[in-house]
Formats: sequence, C-alpha cells, structure tokens
Amino acid sequence: MELNITTMRTSSDGAWQGDNPLHHAFPLLIVQTTLVLFVSRLLALLLKPLRQPKVIAEILGGILLGPSALGRNKHFLQIIFPAWSTPILESVASIGLLFYLFLVGLELDLSSIRRSGRKAITIAIVGISLPFLFGVGVTFLMRKAIHGENKVGYAQCLVFIGVALSITAFPVLARILAELKLLTTRIGETAMAAAAFNDVAAWVLLALAVALAGGNHKSPLVSLWVLISGVAFVAFQLTLVRLCMNWVAKRSSSNDGLVDEAYICLTLVGVMISGFTTDLIGVHAIFGAFVFGLTIPKGGEFAAKLTKRIEDFVSGLLLPLYFASSGLRTDVAKIQGVKAWGLLALVISVSCTGKILGTFLVAMLCMIPVRESLALGVLMNTKGLVELIVLNIGKEKKILNDEMFAILVLMALFTTFMTTPAVMAIYNPSWDVIASPTPRLLHSPTKSSKKQKDLRILACIHGPRSVPSLINLIESTGTAFENSPPLKVYVMHLVELTDRSSSIMMVHRVRKNGFPFINRLCQGISRDQIPAAFEAYGRVGQVTIRHTTAISALSTMHQDILHVAEEKRVSIIILPFNRQCRTEGEETMENLGHDWRGVNQRVLSSANCSVALFVDRGFGGRPERRAAPSSATISKRVCVLFAGGPDDREALEFGRRLAHPSVMVTVVKCIQVEGIDSLEQSHEREVDEAAVAELKRSNESVEYIEKVVAGNVAETVVSIGRSTENDLVIVGKEQHHPAMVAELAHQQLKHAELGPIGDALALSSHGILSSILVIQTPRTKK
Repeated sequence: MELNITTMRTSSDGAWQGDNPLHHAFPLLIVQTTLVLFVSRLLALLLKPLRQPKVIAEILGGILLGPSALGRNKHFLQIIFPAWSTPILESVASIGLLFYLFLVGLELDLSSIRRSGRKAITIAIVGISLPFLFGVGVTFLMRKAIHGENKVGYAQCLVFIGVALSITAFPVLARILAELKLLTTRIGETAMAAAAFNDVAAWVLLALAVALAGGNHKSPLVSLWVLISGVAFVAFQLTLVRLCMNWVAKRSSSNDGLVDEAYICLTLVGVMISGFTTDLIGVHAIFGAFVFGLTIPKGGEFAAKLTKRIEDFVSGLLLPLYFASSGLRTDVAKIQGVKAWGLLALVISVSCTGKILGTFLVAMLCMIPVRESLALGVLMNTKGLVELIVLNIGKEKKILNDEMFAILVLMALFTTFMTTPAVMAIYNPSWDVIASPTPRLLHSPTKSSKKQKDLRILACIHGPRSVPSLINLIESTGTAFENSPPLKVYVMHLVELTDRSSSIMMVHRVRKNGFPFINRLCQGISRDQIPAAFEAYGRVGQVTIRHTTAISALSTMHQDILHVAEEKRVSIIILPFNRQCRTEGEETMENLGHDWRGVNQRVLSSANCSVALFVDRGFGGRPERRAAPSSATISKRVCVLFAGGPDDREALEFGRRLAHPSVMVTVVKCIQVEGIDSLEQSHEREVDEAAVAELKRSNESVEYIEKVVAGNVAETVVSIGRSTENDLVIVGKEQHHPAMVAELAHQQLKHAELGPIGDALALSSHGILSSILVIQTPRTKK
C-alpha cells in the first residue's frame, strides 16, 4: 500500500477507529526501535561466548534486518521499514550519532596524545600510511571492476577507500583489550596510544574526504573553500570556544544544581550549533560535534556530568538505530559472481596485510618482541563505528555504489571479528609470567631477621574514599621506623568496564598507569587524584608504592588481580569489602552490589597467597571515638583476635608487623576450658603456642591478653569489636578453637567470605565502629 508522504501524520487515531499505527511516523518509529534493540541485544548475547565486541552484534543486526536477510521479504520491508520512513529513521539515528561523536571527542585527550611517545606515534603513522598506499591500487582495480564506479573522481574514491582501509576504532579496541586482559600490559598501552592518534587522523582524513566530495560536480575551488572554512572552524573551536568551555567547567559546581543544569543545556546546544555550522560549511555535521567535544576539559567533574547525562540514552537507544539504517543500505546480494567475491577477498587481504604488516615492521624496528609486534598489528586492524560512518558518508555523496558499499562493510566486519581469536592465538600475557613459589606472610621462627625478605602487598581500592584508610594501614606497618622490614605496596584501582563511554574515558586517562606499575606524570602534574595521593605519600613515608588501574568486567576482574599478584609475587592481597561507610562517623554501610562481592569470592577461592578482606569504617581517621591513649606517641590501636589455626596465625603475623611505638597492638588469645584434644587439634595447639611465643620474644610493643571463651561466643566477639579503644580488629577467617567452632557452626552467615567471627564483626547492626581485617591463607594447592 503506497502512502502519500505529504499527508503523513505523526500519530494515529488508534486501532478502534480503524487506523493502522504502522501507517504513521511515530508509532512506526517505536516499533522499529524496539525491533532493532531486540535483535542487536540477542546477537550480542549469542556472540558473548566468542568474546566479540558489541559493535559486531549491532552491525550484524542492521544487516540482518536489511535487504540482505529479512528485508528480502518485500512484505516485511514494506510493513516495518517502508521507504517513506527511511528519512525519519535516519534523522533520529543522526541525532544519536551527533551526540555519540561529541562523546568520542569528549573522551579523546589531545594532550595525552602529544605525550604518547615517539614509538606509539611512529607505529600509528606507519599503520595509517601503508594501508592508505595500498588503497591506491585497490581503488584503481575497484573502479575498473565495479560497474559505474569509473564515473566517480579517482581522488574522491581513493580518499574514502584509503580511510576505510587505514583507520583503527579506538573505543572498540579499548574493549577488546579489556576483554583479553591486555589493557594494562605494554602491548595494550602502546595500542591505546597509537589508536588515539589514529582516531584523530581518521577524522582529519574524513573531513578531507567530505570536502573533496563536495566538489564532485562543481568547480574544484569549492573543495578548497570547504577545506579553508573547515580549518578556520577547528581553529575557532580549539581557541576561543575552548577558553569559554574551560570557564564553564570551572564555574560548574556540584553544590548548585540549577547552575549546573544551565551549563549542561548550554553545552548540548553548543553540540547542535557546531554540527549545523560544519553542515553549513559542507563538512558533515558529526565533524562539528566531534571537534566541540575536544574543547571540553578532560578528566574533570564537568566532563563526567555531561557523560552521565547523555551516554546511556545515546549509546543504548539511538546509536543502534544508526547501525540499523546502515544495514538497510547494505545488500550482500549485490556481490554477485566470482569477480565480485574475488574483490571482497582482495579488499580484506589488502586491509589486513597493510595494517598488520606496517604495524609489525615498525614495532620490530622499535625493539618490540616478535609475538607482541604481531599481536599489535592485529589489534590495530580493528574497525568499528568510524568505518561505518566513512562508508555511509561515501554512499550519501554518491562516491560508493551499493556493491562497493557492501564489500567494504563486510571487510570491516571480518577484520573486527578476527581480532579477538587471532590475538588469543598469538599472544597471552600469562606467558610472560615466570612461575615461582609465592612468598608467605608468615616467616619461619628460626629465620634470621637479617635475611627476612621484604613484604609485598597488593592493595585493591574502589575509589578515592578508600585512599585515606589504606594510607593509614600502610603507615601503620612502621616502615618509617628503624629496623622495620622493607615494604612494597602495589595499589590497584578497580574500575568496572561497561559499554558506557565513561569507561573508555577512564581507559584513556589511565592507560599510562599499567605494567610495570610506573606512575608517569606529565611535567610533574598528575591528572588522577588517586595516584597523586600515593605518589605524595611514597615520597614522605619511605615506602615503595606503585599504582595501576584494572579496568575490566566484574565477571573477569579477579583474573587481573590474581595475575598481578602472581607477576609481582606478593605475600598478601588486601581486598575492599563490598560494603563501605557512606560518610565518616556513620554506622550504616552502603552495599556496592553483589557483583563486587563475587569478585572477592573468586579471588579468595583461587589465590595462591594470603587474602585479606578490609571492612573499612574510617581506619585511623576518627581518633575522637577512642579513649585517651596511654602514651602521646600512640596514634592507633590494633586488636588481634587469636583463637588458633592457620588463618589466625597469619593474622597474628600481620599484627606483629604493625606493632611499633606509634601503633599499640593487643593480642587477645581465646583459650578454652581444658579438655581432651584429638591428635590433629594437639598438633595445631603446639604450632599456635610456638607462634605466640615467637611474638612475645620478637616484639615488646605487643600487649598480650588471655580470655576464656565459653558460652555465648558471638557476644564475646562483638563486645571486643565494640570497644572504642580499637581502630582495627584483625581476625582469621576460620578458627580452630573448639568452643567457637561448636557454637558458630550453627550461625547463619550473611557474609560467608568473612568467616563466622568476621561476619559478626562486620554487621552494622551490632554498633561496631572499628575497621575489620579478615585474613585467609591460600586454599589452592601450589
């Protein structure tokens, strides 16, 4: 049924009045959007076991709905995607694309590209140049072989095909690196730096391509005027507009919501005005949005607010519509005959050869190992959204016909799809880790203190709120005192990787903070407050501190933690509990989510070293709640609850390392009424007695108390935790005290990963203000 577009209405009168909603613009758009989201999410779920990025599912979903598959049914196409609805669908998708490109500009930090280093920039330049040169021959062949392409100017066709062959998709690459656990490795750092430079170069080349296409049927001077106007627009944006946006970012305050709202609305209007300006010039509107995104100050609170406001709606709802509209333009059936499929094989081969070979050769010249160089070449061959944008603009400008468009879309799909399995086959970061015995926190009593090895700790944090307590815990080890054992602390900031643009912004900001845990600063100024805090403390506290950021999906984040622990041969991992205080002095604890709890549980079950769960209630930050110390030199009080067993002995050893003139450590040994021990219990008791005796001999700063535990064990434990004198209570996860085991065995645990005593101390309903450290010895066989 053909409809008259001039009489098309937005909404229908409803089915009860005999009106078909699918014959009206808005109801049909709702159906199209729902169908696109359903298909793309379903394909993403199916491709998840193959570890493919979401962009693959979205592109495939668009092709599936288009004339290549379901769209071959003319009845389906006429009902769901009629020709009259195409401009509406593409207009809505273009709005999403406009704001998505603004987010891309927002996440790209030009200053970080300048300090990426010659190696990354050289790799990026050669990785762009060689495929572009290969595109000269490919363009010549395709114009000869594909009917109608010889009518298009060679220069215009070359620029579009050259850009399509040479670009690297920065956001897609970041997620692939995170999925493969390569984000914080040397190869990941190099790939991210080169891809960031590549991304900027791609947009410059795209602007050039659009400018050249503008003069296709007009005087060549038109293209020149478009280029001059485009350069003037970029200069204006990166100077005057950038100054204005810096002022806006400084004025934006979290305390004044109305002002923030006005500035955010002003910025969103600026995105659309910038898009309109570049469209007026003759360059695509998305280029204006991208450049405007570059003007926003990076890493600040204002950029985070902008991203939070628009990313979910744009990336989750509107952007898939762009892939659907691209899929409706892609007709695989246009690739007919041996010659056409041969061209597809040729384009894929040239794209892979140019990108991989160019990157591989220059990486080898930069003294990067063979496996890493080859994997880097495969990673740089990743395509994505930018590729589709280039191809769609080329089709709009009549540079690419249907057959060439389909060939290049399939090339982009194949090169991106092959990235993950190819890199997994070529390079695995675990190959670089030399297997060696993991040092234990608990040393042998007979070992000389002179031969005692340094204590290596991997401390994980969720964010800035965890920093003060962790620094207090590190300071409590007494590293600043004479004859104290040397300490190395590896701080890992745990960041969840999602499909949100803010995750990629975080990736881009911290890509310099990877292995080998070197916090590189630009001219002595850190852009991240977390590494800056530890950098400052490391200089003052005479302790070696290295900072890194693990950006990963929560389902696989434990692999990052365990890999670092193995690679750095740490003695103990300190994990933040999945509940934390919202503000200082508040007993109520905020739940960070079940997924974070799963991260801790997987580390506990798989670690080859000791693991400690830190229930932070502001350790060392609230001295007002303690009783007056007996000595002016004592700043913190620590209580070690010792009931026996391997976990408690490890807790006792950690407490011994904390004991020094500034930290008072009290060991409360839980003893039982005399009874008959089994052979195993008798052996454990002997080892426990030896550990306590060693503690008494080695450290005079430890106060030793014995407490008979019988009857209500839980109440006794909670009473110790309620003591306002203690800043920190250290316990083992499992105890071998018969009375405790008998009573607590029937206790229903809310947090099984803390053990029975740790669970009782962690419950906020008991009114305990002390921080809790629950230690577990390795559960896996070495």
